[in-house]
Amino acid sequence: MDMKSDTPAKENAVAKVAPEENDAVKTTEEDARSASTEPQLRKRKTGLHIFFMDIRSVYKLDELGSEIATIAIPAALALAADPLASLVDTAFIGQIGSVELAAVGVSIALFNQVAKVAIYPLVSVTTSFVAEEDATCSQITEERKNADVEKATTVNNDNEEPTSCNVSDSRKAGYSISCVANKFTNPFRSGSKRKYIPSVSSALIVGALLGFVQTILLTFGAKPLLNIMGVKSDSPMLAPAYRYLTLRSLGAPAVLLSLAMQGVFRGFKDTKTPLFATVIGDVTNIILDPILIFSLRMGVTGAAIAHVVSQYLITSILFFRLVKQIDVVPPSIKALNLRRFLRCVSLCLFQAILASAFARGDQRKILASAARVLQLSIVLGVVLALALGLGMQFGSRIFTKDVNVLKIVHRGLPFVAATQPINSLAFVFDGVNFGASDYTFAAYSMVAVASISIPCLIFLSSSHGFLGIWTALTIYMTLRTLASIWRMGAARGPWTFIRK
Repeated sequence: MDMKSDTPAKENAVAKVAPEENDAVKTTEEDARSASTEPQLRKRKTGLHIFFMDIRSVYKLDELGSEIATIAIPAALALAADPLASLVDTAFIGQIGSVELAAVGVSIALFNQVAKVAIYPLVSVTTSFVAEEDATCSQITEERKNADVEKATTVNNDNEEPTSCNVSDSRKAGYSISCVANKFTNPFRSGSKRKYIPSVSSALIVGALLGFVQTILLTFGAKPLLNIMGVKSDSPMLAPAYRYLTLRSLGAPAVLLSLAMQGVFRGFKDTKTPLFATVIGDVTNIILDPILIFSLRMGVTGAAIAHVVSQYLITSILFFRLVKQIDVVPPSIKALNLRRFLRCVSLCLFQAILASAFARGDQRKILASAARVLQLSIVLGVVLALALGLGMQFGSRIFTKDVNVLKIVHRGLPFVAATQPINSLAFVFDGVNFGASDYTFAAYSMVAVASISIPCLIFLSSSHGFLGIWTALTIYMTLRTLASIWRMGAARGPWTFIRK
C-alpha cells in the first residue's frame, strides 16, 4: 500500500523536475552556441594578435561593421569637407598670384598649428567622456527601471518627475559623474525631454575660452609668428599673410566650439549631424569665395571673410541641434567636473564605440572594435596613398601654374603618398588610446617621440632642406605609430586584460 502511494508522488516529482532540467540543458546549449560565435578571450602574452584577429571579416557588414560604418563614414566625410573647402580656397587664391598663394598657405599652416594644440585633445576627450557618461547614465537608468526602484524626485518648480542618474549612482558604476535627465519646457519644442551630461557643458566652456585665447594670440602676435614661419618684414608676402591671418583668427572661437560640439555628437554616435552642418558651412564658403575674391575684388581679405562666415554658420547649426537634445546649462559649478576634463585635456574617433565598450566593461567588443578599425585604417591608408599619388601628380596645376612651385610639389609628393598608411594607423591609434582613456600614455609617448623627432628635423632640414623636412616628418609619424603598437602589443595600461 505504501509502495503504491509513493509511486504517483515520485512520478509527479519527476514530472516537475524534468522540465526544469530540460530548460537548463537548452540554456546551456544556447550559451555554447552563442559563445562559439563571439571572439573568445584567451590568456596571451602579448596583444599583437589584435592586428590579425578576424581579419577575414574586415569588410564584413555584420553588426559591428555596420555600427562602425554608420559612425565612421559620416565622420570621415565631415573631416574631409573642411580640407576640401580649403583646397577650393587655395585654388581660387592661386589664380590671383603666387605671392598671395604662398602668403595664405603660410597663414593657414600657422593657424592650424596654433589651433591643433587645443583641437585634437579637446575633440578626443570630449568624445570619450560623453560616450562614457552617456553609456553609464543609460546603463544605470535601465538597471533602475528593470529593478523597479526608480523614485520620483523634485527637480524644478513644477515638481515634475525626472528619470535621474545622479552622482551617487554613477559612483556605484565606477564613474564620478552627474548626469540628470530632466523633463522641462524646451524653448524649441515644448514638453520635450533633455538630459544633462557634465562633459558637454565642460567642452563648450573650454572650447569657447580656448578660442578667445587663440584669437587674441593670433591678432596681436601675427607679425612675430609669421616671422618665425619665415615671412620677414621685407617680404612681399607679409601684407597679405598678416591680413588673412588676423581676419581668420576672428573665427577661432567658432572653430573650437564647432569641433567641441562635433566631439559631443560623436560621443552620442551621431556623425550625421556634424556632417550636415559642415557641408552647409563649406558650401557657403565655396559660394562666397568667388563673389568676395573676384566680383567684389577683395582678394585675400574676401577669402578670409568667407571662411569665418562659414565657421560661424557651422557652429550655429550644431548649437541649435545640440540644445534640442541636451541641457547645456549646468545645475551648479561642481556639476561641470571641470577638473577631470581639464586634466585629461592637458595630458593629451577612436570612435564612441570603444569608449562605450570600456564604460560597460565589454571586453569582447573592445577587442573586436579595436581589431576592426586598425585593420580598416591600413586599408584606408593604402587607398589614400594611391589617390594622392595619382591625383596630385596630374591635378597640381589646378592650384598654380608656377613652374618652380610645381617642381617643389612633385619632389614632396612621394613622401606624402608613401606615408599615408603610417599616418592613418597613427591617427586611429590616437583614437584608440583616447577611447580607452589612456591619456597619460598618449601624453608621455608624444613627448618621447618629439624629443627624438625635433633634433632630427633640425639636423635634416639644415643638411637636406625641403626633403630633409619631409624625412623628419616621416620619422615622427613612424615613431608615433610604433609607440602605440608597443603599448597594445605589450598589453600594458588598459590592455592588460588581454593577458588575463
